[in-house]
Amino acid sequence: MATAGSLSPLARTAYRWSQNLRLGWFGAQYALTRRLTDSVPLPDHLKAAMPSTRQLTADRAKLIERDLQNIDAGYYRLPHDLIDSPVAAFRQSLAYFADLPNVNRRRRGEEGPEVATDAAERFPDYYRRAFHHQTDGYLSEKSARLYDYQVEILFGGAADAMRRQALVPIHDFLGKRRIADCRLIDIACGTGRFLTFVKDNYPRLAVTALDVSPYYVAEARRNLKPWSRVDYVEAAVESAALPPASYDIATSIYLFHELPAALHAEAARAIADMLKPGGLFVFLDSLQSGDRPEYDALLESFPLAFHEPYYADYLRQDLAGLFGAAGLIVERVELAYLSRVMVLRKPA
Repeated sequence: MATAGSLSPLARTAYRWSQNLRLGWFGAQYALTRRLTDSVPLPDHLKAAMPSTRQLTADRAKLIERDLQNIDAGYYRLPHDLIDSPVAAFRQSLAYFADLPNVNRRRRGEEGPEVATDAAERFPDYYRRAFHHQTDGYLSEKSARLYDYQVEILFGGAADAMRRQALVPIHDFLGKRRIADCRLIDIACGTGRFLTFVKDNYPRLAVTALDVSPYYVAEARRNLKPWSRVDYVEAAVESAALPPASYDIATSIYLFHELPAALHAEAARAIADMLKPGGLFVFLDSLQSGDRPEYDALLESFPLAFHEPYYADYLRQDLAGLFGAAGLIVERVELAYLSRVMVLRKPA
């Protein structure tokens, strides 16, 4: 576990250098992506209200500074992959741009929104979609290998820093407990990216990686291979049927905006049911309408530019009411660049 004020001047410099390089690398690829893909027509009122590039850049810089302050305060360690392999990054970039014409074809409507799979009955109807227009949706090894890289380009290199904000309430919760006796479940874990930060900070914490895609669970296994005390469950949260009151902490990173609104209550109840009394739920997802009014137009344009069929409903979902009805109490809500972090408890 990190300790407060533990960063040396050299470590701070290394962090700032690496993050500036990261933002520049992914920001440049985002700009190139826009040049190589067809633009999506937007209503005039949205185009007129879009945040400026200067504002987005300034707010990303604030996120990076907040990330560094959290590290220095001892909430979590420096990223375990602070200095990425240039060769690996270059290979990922080549794979991303090789696939970009396929993504652009779906943006133009030349392919349907549903993903064809020989095992369709294994997956919920809502899940068999090419989210973000990505090749194969979430239902192939290729998709799982490209996903994190695609997301970092989308957020200009800020995705990991936003995810790490969920480590702060986990630090506060575990600081009062014996870590080896606690259990955490990451719901819709995807590639296991967030769990790599959890395990790097708490190697003795038992964690469960839950995801409906067998391809993403396999990728999570690969990414979490350096750590022990990791279990894997291949299921959707609403049908996982995990033992009640079996986890001290549940996390949900960018899940709810990809669930149909009709499933939100069921998912919230499932999360509340798997938590022990007094347990912690950390919700991290997109901003909602009104969280930052200057970003409302950007949020409204997102499902138009990317295939996000449930996002518009999410923007207006009463999350406090949703989780309150499931028995979870909101302790605080914080905003982190384009994300909102909600810290909730199951009453003891």
